Amino acid sequence: MKPLRDFHAKSMTELELLAPAKNADFGIEAIKHGADAVYIGGPAFGARYGAGNDVSEIKRLCDFAHRFHAKVFVALNTILRDDELEDSRQLAWQLYEAGADALIIQDMGLLELDLPPIQLHASTQTDNRNPDKVKFLEDVGFSQVVLARELSLDEIAAIRAKSSATLEYFVHGALCVAFSGQCFISHAHTGRSANRGECSQACRLPYTLTDEKGKVIAEDQHLLSMKDNNQSENVLALAQAGVSSFKIEGRLKDLSYVKNITAHYRKLLDEVIARHPEFCRASSGHSTYTFDPLPEKTYNRGFTDYFAGGRQDDIGAFDSPAFVGEPIGEVSEIGSNYFTVNAGIDFNNGDGVCFYDSHGDVVGLRINRAEGKKLFPLEMPEALSEGATLFRNHDQEFERALEKESAERRVSVAVHFSETPDGFALTLIDEDQVTVTVNCQNGKEIAKNAERALGTLKEQLGKFGNSMFTAESIKLQLTQAWFLPTATINALRREATEQLEAARIAAHPRPSRASPAANPVAYPQEELTYLGNVFNAKARQFYEKHGVKLIAEAYEANQEKGMVSLMITRHCLRYSFNLCPKEVKHLKPDPMTLINGSEKLILKFDCKACEMHVIGKMKKGVKLSLGTIRPATGD
Repeated sequence: MKPLRDFHAKSMTELELLAPAKNADFGIEAIKHGADAVYIGGPAFGARYGAGNDVSEIKRLCDFAHRFHAKVFVALNTILRDDELEDSRQLAWQLYEAGADALIIQDMGLLELDLPPIQLHASTQTDNRNPDKVKFLEDVGFSQVVLARELSLDEIAAIRAKSSATLEYFVHGALCVAFSGQCFISHAHTGRSANRGECSQACRLPYTLTDEKGKVIAEDQHLLSMKDNNQSENVLALAQAGVSSFKIEGRLKDLSYVKNITAHYRKLLDEVIARHPEFCRASSGHSTYTFDPLPEKTYNRGFTDYFAGGRQDDIGAFDSPAFVGEPIGEVSEIGSNYFTVNAGIDFNNGDGVCFYDSHGDVVGLRINRAEGKKLFPLEMPEALSEGATLFRNHDQEFERALEKESAERRVSVAVHFSETPDGFALTLIDEDQVTVTVNCQNGKEIAKNAERALGTLKEQLGKFGNSMFTAESIKLQLTQAWFLPTATINALRREATEQLEAARIAAHPRPSRASPAANPVAYPQEELTYLGNVFNAKARQFYEKHGVKLIAEAYEANQEKGMVSLMITRHCLRYSFNLCPKEVKHLKPDPMTLINGSEKLILKFDCKACEMHVIGKMKKGVKLSLGTIRPATGD
């Protein structure tokens, strides 16, 4: 029998699994599948266009999450115009009143407003990749900081050594090639600003790479498209380096992704917690599943752990930005309306498979009927040839399992049933020590069959049905076996269950707002270029107050002229094609060029910082898209 949680174990570090929520229903499923917290967009000002939710929906999600002492974080993480500040302030209050546990923000102008006493998290868009920056954010009142995806384990440890803020790190999902908050190519080319939630994803386009002499190094490849992040092998190492919030990317992903990936990391974190007593769960309950979580079954561009262990080869998804899937074998025979695959797996009607044609393009097809290894597609593709490698990117059987109710989460309770002078009392004590007692006045009638009466009593007391609870232990404190009608026992249990659920919500440990340091450290820079993303007067006021002397306007203000860095990235195409001056001594870090149609981007290499800068200019006539931000709509 597992022990109840020691909720007051201060020496233990809580490990938080943070899952994405496209909407309240997705968030509820994430919590069922083991998330300790979820992050979701509100009705406005969230950096994922198309992932907004009404405040009433966020309240519904909070009500569900708080039963498990799980948390709800709301993304309010775009940069804001001056005329949007008041709407954002009002929305912050609405979200607080709805029960949200924290706001994820990018724009420092918000800290100059009358915000509610809600915990603040620094979005990854604030470019959090060095100890001094994270320490500053902690000093001005941020409790949790979302680290840059590019950080290594050693860099994380260096940040932890300087800051006591909760460190949040992306462990799974799509990777932006640029440092978050430092990518302006979408706005420069289309007017759709990534800092305002409307990225056009130029990084997923095909490019041709040429050297300084015009020699083609790579042609028509997706050279800025990264494989997907997968830190499955690094969960313990990340925890030991100082990460305590493990974040899954994907507020625009489908529900099967949320279920599968959340369950996968729940199992990994539980294994770490079971073996390392210095760590514990950040919320209550235990999830069980009707499926085996398999990350490779869900949308991905191939996997990489990026820079966690330092710079490495093969982090790019250069061939295709699409989900190709898992390799399953080679085509061995082609008939008029079928083909046969030399594979070691079983196929299902409705499976999706694909292959690369002679041009390197991905061709997909749906299997109408599978007879062993003989597959009958809806339509035979002309480009398919014998010997072609086949991939499966849709496992129909796996997806069907996830379409159904696929997880159940229960909180353990100890059940105590005892006598009182005028009847009986039922006490429920959950794993967080939340306790309720319900009494019933009942005439005491000695049971004719003591063994049967006690057995029935225990059986009925342990029947928690579709509630959120499960009986961990049942203890009877009786002077003798009494007869109680089954209906009486069930009514008592139901009343106690309802009271315990209400008591848990009331006892939810909603985090409080951190107080700024009395003497905060100065901002690490005295000058902010357009890279500082200062888009309103309140943000300017904030930085001036913290020691910044020169402050340029955000790129979205359209004040930058000529060629500037539109992306700053740790991904380096010189390294990718064995042209790194650090690796090959006679080479120089000469500029290179990326070409997409008539579009040309210059690549410059900062070898000291080990960074690549993608240089370009704003297209003529481009203006900031104003359709990204909608006013707050209240409840």
